[in-house]
Amino acid sequence: MEVFKLKNNKVEDVDVVPFKLERDIQELVENNTDIFFGLEFIYSELTVGKYRIDSLCYDAENSSFVIIEYKKGSSYSVIDQGYTYLQLLLNNKSDFLLTLSQHYNKVLKVDEIDWSQSKIIFVSPSFNSYQKDSVNFKNLPFELWEIKRFSNNTIVFNKHKSSSNESIQSINSKNKNVISSVSKEVKVYSIEDHISVMSEKLLEKWNELNKKISELEGVELTPKRHYIGLALNGSSFSTICYIKIRKSKLIFDIIRGIHNPDGFKSQNYFTLDDPKNIRKDRQRILNNGSTSKSYRIEADSKSDLDYLIFLLKQKYNSFNR
Repeated sequence: MEVFKLKNNKVEDVDVVPFKLERDIQELVENNTDIFFGLEFIYSELTVGKYRIDSLCYDAENSSFVIIEYKKGSSYSVIDQGYTYLQLLLNNKSDFLLTLSQHYNKVLKVDEIDWSQSKIIFVSPSFNSYQKDSVNFKNLPFELWEIKRFSNNTIVFNKHKSSSNESIQSINSKNKNVISSVSKEVKVYSIEDHISVMSEKLLEKWNELNKKISELEGVELTPKRHYIGLALNGSSFSTICYIKIRKSKLIFDIIRGIHNPDGFKSQNYFTLDDPKNIRKDRQRILNNGSTSKSYRIEADSKSDLDYLIFLLKQKYNSFNR
């Protein structure tokens, strides 16, 4: 990736400033997990059994754990390490739950966590072609993010995207038993899992909407267990809305942002202009005491898609100011 700085209508090169140590990457990410990934940082260097987790994070929207691992070299298998750490998480739920309970200073129960949405994120200055190809499956609970630092204090994140429709269960691997064991509990969802419940008329409406959404540059649909996320560049921090699908209606929760008990509001806190007044204000109290706020809009096969896109574009544009 070439990066340039514009000055007086002329461009100048911006040099890459390599990270000297993995720890440099780790400290940067841990201080900004909410900005980079929309996650809450919980614990650094957590030891469980004979393994050490680089960064333990919590996905408040999905009530699930996310482990972040940092790498500078390429002599490791993301498949082997990823599934080993997921198995570690699932086999030691009480240890991870205790860590989260201590972080929030409140007792949490096992059933308050959605273990099926557990995930591993690998962060590295670069991944080799073997590592990228090894995760080219449709249902892997892993993400690969390349991080670059430049001389003008710019940080660039690029997410590796899978283009395969093949399942990880179809391969022969020395860790096949581990993969099979983890896959029984950890589930990666698809768009098809959600739209399969739609009526025929609503499906037609969805296809029309999907075409309009695809015209928004950089927007991606990310299916989770309870919803389909609509986000800019696939980033949880740049989420536009959560889409919940029912047989005869679509439910859109357009994200306002987080309101903390001390009155502080999250970056890009959003206010919707809704002349037709079709929205409903919603809020949810998170484990850390903050309030997650959103606007709920319901649509069916007769709804005005142009007006819906008008509302969604407001949130989309708020990330492009």
